[in-house]
Amino acid sequence: MLGPPASGKGTQAELLAEKTGLPSASTGAMLRQERLAGSELGIEAEKWTKDGKLFPDDLAMRVVKHWLDSGRWDGFLLDGFPRTLGQAETFDQLLEERGIRDDLLVLQLDLPEAAIMARVADRLTCQDCGATYGASFHKLSEKDPCPACGGHLERRGDDTSAALENRLTQYRELTLPVCDHYRSSGRLCTIDASQTREVIHQAILDAVESEKGAS
Repeated sequence: MLGPPASGKGTQAELLAEKTGLPSASTGAMLRQERLAGSELGIEAEKWTKDGKLFPDDLAMRVVKHWLDSGRWDGFLLDGFPRTLGQAETFDQLLEERGIRDDLLVLQLDLPEAAIMARVADRLTCQDCGATYGASFHKLSEKDPCPACGGHLERRGDDTSAALENRLTQYRELTLPVCDHYRSSGRLCTIDASQTREVIHQAILDAVESEKGAS
């Protein structure tokens, strides 16, 4: 599942995982686990997340491969990965080696930049579980506990105007070519992320069912 910052990737990935029973993770969540465990991967990733930078391709691929090797699943869902063309090409090879390249479906959540900026200005993130909330929609403040785990809510360090512009530039320059890569192979489904959560969720379910029928 791909999309710009604040397009709802995490929320929709969680809803889809609950509906389908697929294991789901983002590279951020994978590295958060590594960081809590004090692993070398987690420590290495820390220096990149502070400035809102994308992980280097080799670091992202190492953590994704480690996650995939940790389970034996019939399917899985990756949130926000691959984010660069280099990651996509290496990931394609990894899927080819596992004999599941033809089973890939890429969902792109599309959102105008004005809406992205408004959402980022209004969101809070749990520092313990990584859950994200629209502060005004959920009627939450930084003084409230996380509804999911009771952890500490705060504004992300990379939700500043400068960091957001950096992330949007990275998305335009690095991730949109990934979407073009999968569009050219007929693997991409683009969904309007400015709609309600329920409408987006149904569109995703329809895309998944359509892909199942085609395969």
